[in-house]
Amino acid sequence: MPPSDPEIKVDEVLPPQVNPIAAKLAASKDPTEQAAARILAKYLDDLLQIPGTGIKIGLDPILALIPGVGDTVASGAGVIILLDALRSGVSIPVFLRMALNMGINFLIGLVPGLGAAASAFFKSNSRNLKLLTTWQSGNKDVVRRSTLRFYGSLAILLGMIALLIIIGWLFYAYVFYSLFKALAGVLGLQPA
Repeated sequence: MPPSDPEIKVDEVLPPQVNPIAAKLAASKDPTEQAAARILAKYLDDLLQIPGTGIKIGLDPILALIPGVGDTVASGAGVIILLDALRSGVSIPVFLRMALNMGINFLIGLVPGLGAAASAFFKSNSRNLKLLTTWQSGNKDVVRRSTLRFYGSLAILLGMIALLIIIGWLFYAYVFYSLFKALAGVLGLQPA
């Protein structure tokens, strides 16, 4: 049996090795150095470049190929960016805009095949990261203005969709009324 080293204690638990870069980022008070949101956005939206193109994709569109489960996992990871936004004190409209970005990405990801391709181009996590870092860097007015513009554009878009639906309903109501009236005239069922 070899002699035991008096310096090493068998029952002693050694502390875990700490990554110095991660420790520096975690201890930093500068919000632009908080890396969790940046790392997630990179991995979910821009991890790999498609050879021969300038197009980058991440794990989000790849996971979207797994129906239901993949979108849920990718959206769950994107929630961490939303939590960073809450910690940074973003306003409720900006937070709702970020949540809407995630919701849109989740919904388009549910379409089999096409959803994964659309998710590769929509990049909700990168959009949310840009909003968050702009907010954190002190440009809160810029983010508020762009958010107001976003909600204004969304309201105009929804208004246009509602108007098109109303016009469609009115058109079909007129067509059916005209057909019914013509059919009633042919059958001699005209009201007195």
